[in-house]
Formats: sequence, structure tokens, C-alpha cells
Amino acid sequence: MFDYAIAHPAGSPAFHAELQEAADALTAGEPDPVANMANLAALIWQLVPDLNWAGFYRRQGDTLVLGPFCGRPACIRIPLGRGVCGAAAGTGESQLVDDVHAFPGHIACDAASRSELVVPVLHDGVVIAVIDLDSPTPARFTDGDRQGFEALAALIAARIAEG
Repeated sequence: MFDYAIAHPAGSPAFHAELQEAADALTAGEPDPVANMANLAALIWQLVPDLNWAGFYRRQGDTLVLGPFCGRPACIRIPLGRGVCGAAAGTGESQLVDDVHAFPGHIACDAASRSELVVPVLHDGVVIAVIDLDSPTPARFTDGDRQGFEALAALIAARIAEG
């Protein structure tokens, strides 16, 4: 059984260090990328407060395809360059959006979402997936969250890469 708790305030560097330690322990030695993404989505959902969606989109050619997640049903396919997830995957740069309604081309999978953080996962210099976090609270995510999830993406990249 895995039961994780983090002692530090959400969003702090110490919080993100503990989240990375938990992710490392949870995925170490497991070769299956889907199993790792599923456990990571559940871990993020459990530990990161004020989310209404947490999970992965996997890159398949010019499209992102829904991967393991926690939250309400979501859009299944997103073209690269479209919406917040497509922008992150298309540019290879994280997208920190304080107000999703002000983001050009935002794709509203859940009308309750108000802010979003999407971090690309790069393996061998190629975007293989994105970590997508949605919150019902405007401006929920900080630059510290972006940095923390970028470090997490780097840690797990090889563990969610296909074959």
C-alpha cells in the first residue's frame, strides 16, 4: 500500500522535492509507462491541493491522446498547437495560465476549470507527453509550481517513454 503525505506547504520548493521523492519511489523499477503514468496521476491528485483534473496526454504523431488521469472525463485527442496542452506539446515549453478563458484557443473539457499548468515531458529531446493540471481557482499555479513540475517531468521521462 502506498500512502504518501507531504509535510511542507503546497507549492513550496520543499513540497515539490517531496513530491519528486514520492514519484521516484513509486515508479522506480517499473518498466510499464501506462502503469507509471496512472500511479503518478493518482499521486499528484492525492498530494496537490485544489485540482479538478490531473493527468497525462501522450504524444502520438501530431496529436496528443488522453492518458491516465484523475478527474472528470476529458477530451480524447488534441492537435499539437491547439489549446493549452497542444501549445505546451507544440513548443516544448510549459504553459502556466492564470485564466483559461483568456487563453486563445482554449479547449474547455471541464467548464469548472479556471487555471491550468501544462508541462511537457521530453525524452531524448522530444516531447513524448504532457502533464496537465487544472484548477477551479483562478491563478492557482505559481512559477514555483511550474519549476517543480518541470523537475518532476525530467525525473519521470524515461519511465513513461514507450519501448
